[in-house]
Amino acid sequence: MAIKVIAQRRELKIGKNPGVKKFVMRPDLYIPIQEKKVFAEASTHSGISAGVIKAAWDAAGEVIRTWATEGHSIPLPGLGTMRFGVRSKAVEKLEDVKTGLISVRRIVFTPNVEVKDELKNTSIQITCLDEDGTVLKRVTSGDAGDIEDNEGSDDGSDSGSTQGGGGSQSGGDDTGGKPNQGGSEEP
Repeated sequence: MAIKVIAQRRELKIGKNPGVKKFVMRPDLYIPIQEKKVFAEASTHSGISAGVIKAAWDAAGEVIRTWATEGHSIPLPGLGTMRFGVRSKAVEKLEDVKTGLISVRRIVFTPNVEVKDELKNTSIQITCLDEDGTVLKRVTSGDAGDIEDNEGSDDGSDSGSTQGGGGSQSGGDDTGGKPNQGGSEEP
């Protein structure tokens, strides 16, 4: 399995060099999986009926929402933890503290080690397109698989450490298949 990404050449409208053409990456989104299919698949893997799994999941969802709004960090078994947070401006003076400093409420999900390892070990296939959508080349990741640590502070400073993703890539064939020997890129 691989994560598919599109890198399409576009003219930049804003930033330091408006009018310059650069390849901009975005995920190649798949069709969302319906909830019913998730319960059916979980039923197949566990031997528990889909209806019982759905009822348990709905009950767990209510508990998770309640505890999260009370300020708890909630374990999501097999996935990680979830909590609510805010993004806000920092002020020096006590009299300046007010709810207007909060710019957005947010949901913070912290994946567990197993989920991070799964992502780290999943290859990324990039399809490069020109402005008209014509495929120029395909490459398959050969990077270290560094995972971003989204556990920053809630003070709006985004002080969570982020590890760089590295720029190295190994090539792939024109069909997005296996990487070429030696990590070369093919047009």
